[in-house]
Amino acid sequence: MTEANGDGPRGPAVPPAVRVQILATEHWSLLATRSMTWSEVMSRITIHLTVSSAALVVLALVVQSSGFGTAFHVLSIGLATVVLILGTLTGVRVRNASMEDLAALMGMNRLRAAYIDIDPGLSEYLITSWNDDMAGVMRTSTLGTSRHPFSHVVGSTNFFMTAVNSIVAGTLGALIAGAAGWTAWAVALCGAAAALAYLAVMTVVARRSFNEASLAG
Repeated sequence: MTEANGDGPRGPAVPPAVRVQILATEHWSLLATRSMTWSEVMSRITIHLTVSSAALVVLALVVQSSGFGTAFHVLSIGLATVVLILGTLTGVRVRNASMEDLAALMGMNRLRAAYIDIDPGLSEYLITSWNDDMAGVMRTSTLGTSRHPFSHVVGSTNFFMTAVNSIVAGTLGALIAGAAGWTAWAVALCGAAAALAYLAVMTVVARRSFNEASLAG
């Protein structure tokens, strides 16, 4: 027999053991989702780096056969453009995966809060957090250590892809300037400007996505 209140019908009280089993099932589901997501992301990154390496090999063969002529300029600019596009798409996937991972961490923190509701004594044994705010997410992400958030961000997969793509963007800018016949200093400045511009834009986009995900959580 069910009871009703202002929130709608409610069933009989669920035994704690059943509640723990339900919560644990959801917890393992989130862990499996995180594992599959990052496995797919790492595969994407591996494919991208393989394509980038193959492009360098092709350019080396072209230089050996025809030197740094028109064929080299055309092919190098084309390959750098393709590598940058693929890298940007891979970076977008990494950023989306990071947002999905953030949501999963928030969800697991909430589940730990439910565990503590069932047995408050568990709190002293948990390394990770049971709060679903950003401080709690960072504690869970760093496994309760005092690691500085800056080092955590700079060492992330998202920043790694941004750095790689920035290098490619700088290379592309330098190749275009070199093909246009600019001086060595101008080529270097153009490459540096392209790399910094790409890095700045992607950093702003990533920060905005992170802030939106934080507010949504």
